[in-house]
Amino acid sequence: MDIDNLTIKEAREIAAIFAGTDLKASASPNQYPIGKYVIIRSRNEGLNAGYLVSADANGCVISDARRLWYSKPFDSSLSWYEGVAVSGVHPESKLSGEVSQKVIVEDYSITVCSNKAAESIQEAPAHGS
Repeated sequence: MDIDNLTIKEAREIAAIFAGTDLKASASPNQYPIGKYVIIRSRNEGLNAGYLVSADANGCVISDARRLWYSKPFDSSLSWYEGVAVSGVHPESKLSGEVSQKVIVEDYSITVCSNKAAESIQEAPAHGS
């Protein structure tokens, strides 16, 4: 990089380093499915399901939250948690009891659940009950 002939992009990158900002464009709030029943997958928190209250590049908040300790799709032809988001949970799944709100502050992904899946997850007995 020639400091005397920096492009605007290179100057912004240097400025961002010193400002402690991330150059990646963050998602607009309208891109998040706020109010939808979702499954959140994160590095340390694993799989959690609930209604998405808020979300941004740093984390998310879900209400009526349940952790999916062991989840198996009700429809065995589907796979992993995406299959759960479509068809609901198989009776062999193990879920926590519901908590009113959960904050997840780390990298995460959001998968919107079908109405059938949301109902299945919400009605599944808590593991150990």
